[in-house]
Amino acid sequence: MLTQVAEGVLIHQSMFVRTNAVVVRGAAGVLLIDPGVTGAELGCLADDLHELGQPVVAGFSTHPDWDHLLWHPRLGQAPRHGTARCAAAVRDQLADPDAKARVADHLIGTEVAGQVPLDLLGDITGLPAGTAYVPWDGPRVRIVEHRAHAPGHAALLIEERGVLVAGDMLSDVLVPMLDLDAADPVEDYLEALRLLEEVAGDAGVVVPGHGSAGGAGQVRARITLDRAYVHALRDGHEPSDPRIGPSAEPGWEWVSDVHTGQLQRLARPNYPSTG
Repeated sequence: MLTQVAEGVLIHQSMFVRTNAVVVRGAAGVLLIDPGVTGAELGCLADDLHELGQPVVAGFSTHPDWDHLLWHPRLGQAPRHGTARCAAAVRDQLADPDAKARVADHLIGTEVAGQVPLDLLGDITGLPAGTAYVPWDGPRVRIVEHRAHAPGHAALLIEERGVLVAGDMLSDVLVPMLDLDAADPVEDYLEALRLLEEVAGDAGVVVPGHGSAGGAGQVRARITLDRAYVHALRDGHEPSDPRIGPSAEPGWEWVSDVHTGQLQRLARPNYPSTG
């Protein structure tokens, strides 16, 4: 079911870790951002768009994690975009002939095991480096590329609608998840938050990759919360964060394990120092 979060901007949320697909209405159809997750959900999304008389004219993947690289034949053959770094990371992943099988194996034991269509996984084209806007016939969608969470990660600011699509950042249920394979994951994340803060004044709505959309004031509030969490990781402190520990939402207790893993990894003696 599609839910409107701003004029011409709708979301379709998966049951799997509240993954948000974002639909932006344009002149001749829609821009579809990060569609997911199960075949049934993608089929439902296709049905909803058909009822609206809105074909998909462009797609965009915010980053190269499998759950943001999905597609379904019923969504059509529109060009699917990502940043140049995102597309390069996807090419590297899919160069391994067992990559899709590993995704399927990773999902064994979850509520979506065997239900995720992987045939069209990652079929995206990288935009030229430095591209400022998504190429499509619709509201201007600014690309805010950074290096937090994953290579080539991008948030998208739908300028005329005041909506910030944050990818895997600014979630109300997930703590910041750093790219721990990067040379300086903490500084990469803090720089990304600075970039998002620069556009926060233009956004009255934030849509994270996972979790609930936030209204007025939530963009800055979530940036502040995420920055405090990353600072605590950097300094080796236990953060006071409502997304982990006893205050975590029921069913999301596993986020505390994610936090513990990050804290331990960054505390290793040979781990690169951060600013």
